[in-house]
Amino acid sequence: MIEQLVLRLERAPSVIAAMTAMVSPDDARLKPASGAWSILEIVCHLVDEETDDFRARLELTQRDPAAPWPGIDPEGWATRREYQKQDLGAKVRAFAEERARSVAWLRSLRDPDWQVAHNHPRFGPIRAGDLLCAWPAHDALHIRQIAKRLYELAARDGAAMSPGKPFVTRYAGEWGA
Repeated sequence: MIEQLVLRLERAPSVIAAMTAMVSPDDARLKPASGAWSILEIVCHLVDEETDDFRARLELTQRDPAAPWPGIDPEGWATRREYQKQDLGAKVRAFAEERARSVAWLRSLRDPDWQVAHNHPRFGPIRAGDLLCAWPAHDALHIRQIAKRLYELAARDGAAMSPGKPFVTRYAGEWGA
């Protein structure tokens, strides 16, 4: 089962690359009216989570579970690290490179203790195995977000094609089949 989780981690960058290959720079920066993240912000977040969260925290938990985890601030990073000014292609490549480092590190572990736990001040004990399980789940949540942005772009473009009577997306599967 651990190998299945690692395989999902290993394959996620190709999914992200394929999903973002069809996105223009302007569309990558488009934020929905809800204020949710743009596709570019999501990809930047994945890069930062790779280096500053999952890999760092899992490594620290394996090495010294009592040590404090490095702080994270995903919302603050989006602003301070100027996600919206980044280049989507460069960030997709950075994600792939960092993920390859993570997968190599995971595969280099010899007899890791997946039960060892860090006592998180807010969530209580978080085992190394919990972190490993959450990592590809986190990818899946953001893949879903990117898919939603792509859906919103299709709806926008369809509506723009016929301003008097906008084309709609409901045939995509919204009728309940």
